[in-house]
Amino acid sequence: MVFSCSSKQNSNKDQLVFKYNEHKNIGSLDPAFSKDLADIWATHQLFNGLVQMDEKLNVKPCISKNWIVTDSATTYTFNLRNDVFFHKHKLFGKDSTRTVKASDFEYSFNRLKDKSVASPGSWVLNKVESYSVINDTTFQIQLKQPFPAFLGLLTMKYCSVVPKEIVEHYGSDFRSHPIGTGPFKFKRWEENIKLVFRRNNNYFESDKEGNTLPYLEAIAITFLPDKQSEFLQFAQGNIDFVSGLDSSYKDEILTSDGKLRSLYVDDVNMIRGPYLNTEYLAFFMETDVDELQALKLRRAINIGFDRSKMMTYLRNGIGIPANGGFIPKGLPGFDNSIGFTYQPEIAKQLVSEFKSETGNQNPEVTLTTTSNYLSFCEFIQREIQKIGLQVNIDVIPASSLKDAKANSQLDFFRASWIADYPDAENYLSLYYSKNFSPNGPNYTHFKSDTFDAMYEAAYLETNITEREALYTKMDSLVMTSAPIVPLFYDEVVRFTRKNVNGLGINATNLLELKTVQKNK
Repeated sequence: MVFSCSSKQNSNKDQLVFKYNEHKNIGSLDPAFSKDLADIWATHQLFNGLVQMDEKLNVKPCISKNWIVTDSATTYTFNLRNDVFFHKHKLFGKDSTRTVKASDFEYSFNRLKDKSVASPGSWVLNKVESYSVINDTTFQIQLKQPFPAFLGLLTMKYCSVVPKEIVEHYGSDFRSHPIGTGPFKFKRWEENIKLVFRRNNNYFESDKEGNTLPYLEAIAITFLPDKQSEFLQFAQGNIDFVSGLDSSYKDEILTSDGKLRSLYVDDVNMIRGPYLNTEYLAFFMETDVDELQALKLRRAINIGFDRSKMMTYLRNGIGIPANGGFIPKGLPGFDNSIGFTYQPEIAKQLVSEFKSETGNQNPEVTLTTTSNYLSFCEFIQREIQKIGLQVNIDVIPASSLKDAKANSQLDFFRASWIADYPDAENYLSLYYSKNFSPNGPNYTHFKSDTFDAMYEAAYLETNITEREALYTKMDSLVMTSAPIVPLFYDEVVRFTRKNVNGLGINATNLLELKTVQKNK
């Protein structure tokens, strides 16, 4: 009888544990190092900031219950809740916890900027002139200049609040002894094996009915490095959720037009939506290669292959063919009419004109990629050869490609840009001349005085509609020069077991577990 009672309790507990696999591993649970999605997903469960983002990318209150923007949009004054507590720890003394104060944000921001900490997120405060504690529940930030995307930046995990006494006790070991304010608290981490978070019973947020969040009792993360093994665990019901579409299982679970196969319909839910990620090919505009200096050939490549066909064959229809500009679908400023469509006859004509104008009868270019995207590059290679242009493919490791593109060593290469924050300015920063790599993200070295003037004007434009119109104009101007070949705008794809509710989806692919429930 005792045995059956305990078994029942275990199964009930299991029902309240959300299990997922992180094949990329996790480097740190310190939010100051939340650079990769794997780390962001984990730290998001443990930490909060002044503000947060909802699934529609609206900035909402979090530890700050409200804020006021003054002085021509350069001063932000945040009024903090007084009921937010750090996770319990013996270093807090007899009560084992304490409330978050404005001075904790001052400490956390100072730490983010501290060169000895070397946080990869220090850039988030680049536009901040100063910040100060007005009192225990009022924190003020002064910007160097107006920056409409600033609140979006503050939603990043880098800007989470951390407690000074705990951080200074552990030093660099805070990465594996995290204490935050989030809906879950750290329990155990066996690196490369398992990570466990438990419910924070002292959490400050509630649902619309007034029920305390989170609903789950725990989160358990495993670290199988192989996506195929991860999918097998999901198919067997051992994990609750799989993110993304990997070539190792895409044809197993999806039909060619992106529907769930009948084998999985009864047990699995698929949710999908726009992801703020543009996949593209890029030209180095200061190249010595005649073929790539020629606008006609850059345009020919852009219109010389069928993006819709590519997505059907290589991604089972998951992802949106990029017929717009660089700004992805899902962000204000996106316009599907400003890019390139498939026009093979005009592409042939452009290549033919290049040949007759230059006398070069055998034009060829070299496209550098990683093995992950070889199938896309080979598809484009075959299609572009049909219009009279030879494309050679050079496959190098991801780390090598990253270094080479940053140091202007590649003439034509595959790349992607995932939004750091949900504002089109983040995408357009790749074409601002003051952001030339290696000191910024302008890897193409695109330069236009007209673009630069519009980019700077957008900072000062407080009318949202006018700013979005400026973004679209800038994107259109970039596409006219064709420094890139947009391939597709990615989609977030999530597969969950049928008993998982409330997971939702968002365009930054953030994993929000505080509202998740599991049924029996």
